[in-house]
Amino acid sequence: MSQQWLSNCARLLVFLAGIALFATHLANASSQIDVDADLKHLLGRCHWADEDFNECMRQVFNDLRAYFTTGVPDYNIKPFDPHHCSYVELRRGESQGLGSFRLILRNVSEYGWARSEVTKFHADPEDQRIVYTQYFPEKSLEGEYEFAAKMLGTEMNRKGHWNLTLYDYSQTTSVRRIGGPGSLIKVHVEVDRIGGMELHIENLLQGQPLNQLADGVINSMWQLGLPFIKPMINELVSTAFTDIFNESFRHFPLEKFLAT
Repeated sequence: MSQQWLSNCARLLVFLAGIALFATHLANASSQIDVDADLKHLLGRCHWADEDFNECMRQVFNDLRAYFTTGVPDYNIKPFDPHHCSYVELRRGESQGLGSFRLILRNVSEYGWARSEVTKFHADPEDQRIVYTQYFPEKSLEGEYEFAAKMLGTEMNRKGHWNLTLYDYSQTTSVRRIGGPGSLIKVHVEVDRIGGMELHIENLLQGQPLNQLADGVINSMWQLGLPFIKPMINELVSTAFTDIFNESFRHFPLEKFLAT
C-alpha cells in the first residue's frame, strides 16, 4: 500500500512539474507577444514619409514611459528609472603642468525619467540622427566620487558620497548611429535649463562644519558658476549616456516596429 502511494505521489509530482514548466514557457511566450504587440502598436502609428512623423514620435516617446521603470528584458533594454552608470571620468589639464584635476564618478543612479516629458523631437534619417528635448520636473542623481587635483605643486585628494537634485530641468539629447544596423551609437547631451538645484558632496572639505558651509555656498551660488561647469556636465552626461544607449539600444530592431 505504501509503495503504491509513493508511486502515485511520484507520478503526481512529475505531472505537476511538467505543468509548471509548460506554464512558465507559455507565460514567457505570452510576454514576448504582448511586448511586441505593444511596441508595434505604439511605433507603428508613425510613418517615415508623413509630415507629422516628428510629432508622432514625440508622442510615442512619452507613451513609452510605462517601460522606463521596467525596461524591456526581451530586447535587453534596461530600466531607465532608475538607470545606473558604473563609471564615468572627467580630466582637465596636464599632470605635469601648472594645474590639473581628475573626477571619477562611480555607481551613479539617476531617478525621475518616469515623470519626464519629451517636448520636441526631430529625426534626420540621412544622418541617422535623432534629437529630442526632455523636461524633468525633478531629477535626482547619487553615487560615489573620487577627486584628485594639483595646483602649483599642491595636491588635493577627496572621495565620498554625493547626491544632486535638479528642479524644473530640461536637456536636449542627440543620438547618432555611426554606421549600419548594430554599429556604435554616439550620444551628446546638452543642458538647456536648471530652475533649481541642491547638491551635497561628502568630504569635500575637512570637517563637518566646513562641509555644511561648502554645501550652503554651492547651493546658494551655483547660478554664477554654471556657465563654467556646464560644458563639464555636458561631457560627463554624454559619456555616461553613450555607454547606456549602446548597451540597451545598439541592437534594438527599430525597423521591425516602425511603419513603412
